[in-house]
Order: sequence, then structure tokens, then C-alpha cells
Amino acid sequence: MRNADMILRSDNIFTGRDHSCIAGFVALSGNQILAVGAGGGTEYMNEDTVVYELGNQVICPGFVDVHCFFTGWLLTTAGPDLQACTTESSVLSELSSYSAGLRSGDTLLARGLKPDFTGLTREKLDEVFPDHPVILFHENGESCYMNSSAEEVYQFTPETCWSESYWRLLRYLLNKREFSVPGFKNYMNMMNSRGITSVKEMGFDDFYGFTDVLKELEEQDELTLRVHFMSQPVGAPMDLEHGRRMRSHFHSPFLRFSGYNQMTDGSISHLEGEMKEPYLHTHTCCKKDIDWETLKADAIAADAEDFRFSLHAQGDGAIGKTVDIFALCKKDEKGRLVNRHAITDLECSDPADLERMGQLGIIAEVYPQIMSLADRESKVSMIRETIGSARGKNYWNRRKMADSGIVISCGTDLPLLYDDIPESVYHSTGARFPEGGEPFNPENALTPGELLEAWTRGGQYNLGQEEMLGTLEAGKTADIAVLDGDLFHTPLENIRDISVSMTIVDGRIVYKK
Repeated sequence: MRNADMILRSDNIFTGRDHSCIAGFVALSGNQILAVGAGGGTEYMNEDTVVYELGNQVICPGFVDVHCFFTGWLLTTAGPDLQACTTESSVLSELSSYSAGLRSGDTLLARGLKPDFTGLTREKLDEVFPDHPVILFHENGESCYMNSSAEEVYQFTPETCWSESYWRLLRYLLNKREFSVPGFKNYMNMMNSRGITSVKEMGFDDFYGFTDVLKELEEQDELTLRVHFMSQPVGAPMDLEHGRRMRSHFHSPFLRFSGYNQMTDGSISHLEGEMKEPYLHTHTCCKKDIDWETLKADAIAADAEDFRFSLHAQGDGAIGKTVDIFALCKKDEKGRLVNRHAITDLECSDPADLERMGQLGIIAEVYPQIMSLADRESKVSMIRETIGSARGKNYWNRRKMADSGIVISCGTDLPLLYDDIPESVYHSTGARFPEGGEPFNPENALTPGELLEAWTRGGQYNLGQEEMLGTLEAGKTADIAVLDGDLFHTPLENIRDISVSMTIVDGRIVYKK
């Protein structure tokens, strides 16, 4: 019998094989799980075995974020933080101090301006910083101030400043290795501190050479996060040849190419989510133009070469059309998709389309913390005024997803949201907005066990790694997250006080509180 290098003991072990916990131990040897069971695991111990007594802390498989943007996070760390600046003079003073360390022609980036900050003009930035392109992001990352030089260099404006617009800026940042490499290491540390062990990264276009950085980090044994990256075309059409190269080069346990991601509709609150029936008091089902024919052609072309494809859809109309597209893709003898295509977001869905998703084997990528972004009154009012309360009953219907046999996985759209599994339990199982009070559509909620399964086993199924990861079983790779409280029995109002106390990746502790 092999001896364990490490044993974790707890009254709450969530193996991921069902929705409950067991009391017992998890024994690790090297990078593998040696055994999981009741008792103390003493039969696997010798004098060198390290034992962690964790009481009622919850031991889980490592968590998976299937939809996040390192590049977006990188922008939130670029340049000085202007959060405390409330006047034009204070902003300019902070920028002038920082720019003293830049070379002529270097781009001056800053972040953190409050949404209600006003006063700066393009002309003023031109005057004060004639030698630098200047971009100052508000704290939401989706609006900014720019000078003329920045507009000329990067070919977008403050009016078109959102993530799919500034790919040229990302090319510049990612290739500044003195910035991007430490940035990615900090990103991994941050994700590990939240129990995240695997991610699916949305890499715009060809990721602008950053895959070479990832490869070097892997070769240097510095990756503490399993990275599955997708290509999201923004600066050029979908490039299948790029995908072929990436698939042949990146297929290791830590670094893999995962296919393609594209957008469809936008926000329902802005009338840009495509609905099956018109918005109230309008004649439109969607204010946004969507090229469904190109999306269909791209999805079918990717599927023909066995690439994964995911489509971001919020409104029931967009979700229905996306299901129609995937229904044209290759199927097995049971009528289920051969390739694991997914729909991301799924804000307001027709229950009939969720049933079709289950029948076809389309994966759901949901944002279980999304209710943290709004208060109840404003969100419910928006729903009532745009689509009406009847259609509002189809908001965030994860219950129907689970009951329809859909594999559910979890994402954050980070930096829109930052992974916080206890917070996700509060919102997605309690159906509460941040302030608490009356739940919203509680009949659509998951149980804590179902949600943890989505964060773990469901995520690894999404990535095609469920044979190696996603559950705590003998023979699987030891990616583990430990939460410092009991998610199953802590009162809902206290759930958000729980945090990650330990994260293990490939048998190594990469974070310890």
C-alpha cells in the first residue's frame, strides 16, 4: 500500500459524485488522490505524512471558472489608481507624477475613475501629455477618457470604449512582458486564493502572442492554474488555421486550446438582448444588429473540425437561435452533440429551449454571482418595464436547466465579477440580491450541492477533463479547494463570511490562508 504525502481530514468532504458531504479523509500521493473515505486514513500514513485537521471546513474539488478575461483584469491593474481622485487637478497631478517614469511615446494608462467623475477633456489631456497616448478607465473598465494620440494609435474612442474595441491596446500590453508576465502571476495568485484551479480564458483573436508567455511559464513549472484558452474574434474573422496550430501545440494538463467564443446579443436592460417578442412599449425585439448567418457559418465550420464553440446569449430570442445553430452541428447516435458546445450567460430563457439544450447536450455557462451587481428594486423594475413580469419569471432559471439534464458550469466574465463561491451560493441558491430580503424567482434556484457540482464537476466536463479532474476520487489529479466554513449548514445571511482557506493544484499547496 502506498503512503500518503498529505492527508486532509474534515467532517464535510464534497466529493462531487453526489450533492452531499461525507466525514472522513482525502489522502494525496504526489499529484494524485490516493484515497477518499470515512475514518482518519491512518492506513495510508507514515512518519512523513503531513496531516491537516480541518474540522467542519468543506473540502471540494478545485473550482473552475469557464468564462473569464485575464486581459480585462490586466487593464484593471495598469497604471496609477485614480479612485481617490475627485477633481481634474488631482487626476492630472497623479498622472504627471506617474508619467515621469515613462519614456516618450509610451502609453499612459490609468484606472479606477468613479463613474460620476467629470471634467476632463480630450484637449486638456492633449495639452498636458503631448508625448504620450493617454487612456483613463473608469472603474467599470467599459468607459474612459482618451487624448487624440490614443485615439489615433488604438483606433477607438471614448464612445466605443468597451472590451471588444480595445484589442489593439491589449496587443500592446500583452507584449510588454515586464508588465504582462508579473501581471499573470498575480492573476494566478488571486485566482488560487479564491479556490480556482482551472480557467477557460477568452483570448481575443490569436491572444496576441501571449500563448508564448503561457508556454514559457509552463516549461518553468510556474503555472498554478490550468489554462484552457479560446479565440474570440474581434479584430479579424474566425481563423481556423490559428485553431489548428494552437490545438497541435497546446494539449498538456496545464495548457490547452479550447476552441472559439463569440457574442450574439447584448444587455436586456439596454434593449439589446434579443427577445422572441418585442420589448414593452416598442416594436423591436432587439436594438442591436446581429449577424446570425456569419455566426451560424462559423459554428458549423468549427464543429466540422471538432473545435468547441460557445456563444454568449442573454435574451430568449438569442438563446433560441443559438440552440437552432447548434442543432445543425454533428450529433452522435443518441442525437447529442459530438462536440461540447456551450451557451454563456442565459439571462432570460424560454423553458422549451432549455429542454432542447438538455436533449442536444449543450452546456450552460452561467454567472451565479450576477445578482450581486444590482439591488432588487432597480433590477426588478427594469425587468417589469422592459419585458414585463410574466417573462421575468424566466430570469436566471437554473432550476429548469438542471431538471432538463443540462450540464451547468460557472463563469464570472471576470473582471465583471470576481470568483467568490460562498457569494455565489448566497445569490444562486438563496435567490437574493445583495441587500437580502425577499428572494427573486426562488423557484428557479439551485441547491448548494448542485451549485458546487457546477463549479467543479460541471466545469471540468465543460473543459473535457472530467476523467482527470472535477471529483474527489482515487486516481484523479489532486486539484482541491478548502472553504473555511460549512456551506451546507451556515445560515444564508452568514454564507458570504466564508472564504477559501487552502488551494491545492497538482498535489501542491498554492494558497494557504
